[in-house]
Amino acid sequence: MTTYERAMQPEDLTRLFVEHANNGDAAGIASLYEADAVMAYPPGSTTVGREAIRELWEKILANRPHFEPEPPLPTLVSGELALTSTPPKDGTGARAQVARRQPDGSWLRVLDQPEFRRP
Repeated sequence: MTTYERAMQPEDLTRLFVEHANNGDAAGIASLYEADAVMAYPPGSTTVGREAIRELWEKILANRPHFEPEPPLPTLVSGELALTSTPPKDGTGARAQVARRQPDGSWLRVLDQPEFRRP
């Protein structure tokens, strides 16, 4: 079993996502999510659970896309929850995630809205 770097700050999740995606590592991406996380993707539907998220990313990464880091907006933290977001470079919307602090102090995504486009 592969051991992955843990996100010790909510903002680490985006950096780790880009690293795993550019390495073609769907399991690494899935490791950033809680077991029952919900991802609003593909557009118009949801993917529920870490395993389903891994399977989705295996399909996406088969095309070897390249991801560029996006500068995060300020993170909002309330207790064990954090809201992270990044504006896409094309300026057409936003990406937002809710993360939860884990018992070991690391953070995992609970909700992920990777593609929100303004009409």
